[in-house]
Amino acid sequence: MLVLKSAGRALGMLAFGLALSTSLQAPASAQQSTDTAAATSQESQVQTVKIGFLRTYERTLALSVLDIPPEDIGLAGANVAINDNNTTGSFMGQKFTLDTVTLAPGDDVEAPARKMLADGVHYIVTDLSPEDTVVVADLADAEGALVFNAGATDDRLRNDDCRANMLHTAPSRAMLTDGLAQYLMWKQWREWALIAGQHEDDQLFAEALKRSAKKFGAQIVAEKTFEDRGGARATDSGQALVQRQIPVFLQDLPEHDVVVVADENEVFGTYVPWRTWVPRPVAGTAGLVPGSWHPASEQWGGAQIQNRFEDASGRRMESKDMQVWTAIRVIGEAASRTQSTDPEQIDAFIKGEDFAVAAFKGQRLTFRDWNWQLRQPVLLGTENSVVTASPQEGFLHQVSELDTLGYDRPESTCSFEE
Repeated sequence: MLVLKSAGRALGMLAFGLALSTSLQAPASAQQSTDTAAATSQESQVQTVKIGFLRTYERTLALSVLDIPPEDIGLAGANVAINDNNTTGSFMGQKFTLDTVTLAPGDDVEAPARKMLADGVHYIVTDLSPEDTVVVADLADAEGALVFNAGATDDRLRNDDCRANMLHTAPSRAMLTDGLAQYLMWKQWREWALIAGQHEDDQLFAEALKRSAKKFGAQIVAEKTFEDRGGARATDSGQALVQRQIPVFLQDLPEHDVVVVADENEVFGTYVPWRTWVPRPVAGTAGLVPGSWHPASEQWGGAQIQNRFEDASGRRMESKDMQVWTAIRVIGEAASRTQSTDPEQIDAFIKGEDFAVAAFKGQRLTFRDWNWQLRQPVLLGTENSVVTASPQEGFLHQVSELDTLGYDRPESTCSFEE
């Protein structure tokens, strides 16, 4: 009898222990389930904005090895911008992804563009030739998507070949040469000797310089074309030959204040400074060069973006990096301001009167509604420093001083087909 009572007591204690153990574990299990459910709910609430980046890159030689574009030119800016967007987006349940395709010049751009659009990419940032930029814009237009041109400077993309769904964060050639012309006129250097290369891009830059001279009252006193004969100009014998040839080539120029160079193809321009027949400043694609950004720019909070960029990529920020960064930040800014990832809301806000984006240039930047060109200052710099920024003091405009750079509304031949 005593044995039975002891066994019963033992069984009772065991049952109590199991019940107590179950009761102690239940809250932990419930809490774990709650945490899992919360995490799942939070993940389901995150809204994604897909951004595509289509670029061409080919390592090309330059007259100076310092001018060879790095392999991640533009792409490094895209990566920093995506991180910036996600830093802000994390507080708003927004996530930004980047799909990058790098092509060699001449590769078919349609296939990767179509794939991006099929994958639900609504925003495609491009660093392509002007022809390929238009192709991508037309493909995107058929799907109701937007294209941000962050590479091509051709003025025709802002005029006769403009598109209602193509926005430009890259400045046009006209903006670059207008910014340069304003400073030369501010310096009272009114008489220009124009030296241009024979390639198409060189001639387009030369035409932009002529337009800027006429616009601001400068005079082109002489024009010369430098013929590209090929050869190894970077060799010792080539350097010696250049030192003899360039001064003689410029010997017969009439009196002038400055030599302006149009050599986008890097055939001769780098050799002109310090080799002129008479001592004159050099500007254009060599000497004092206009751009959307400069690696030495640290004003207006520029040191902040430069430091973050250098930490991420191991180098300083170039103009094309800034142009791509700005394009992606435009999308992030619009998503943040509208508190939405709905493409219709974001698109409408970007093209609306209230949109502006900060890009470390001293003022908030907006889009021109007649050709969707981003208004932005032009920085003028030498190899290692920023000399000035245009618009220059005294160049006024009834709407925005930034509209003194490039094609203003009355000059534009852009017509959006609805």
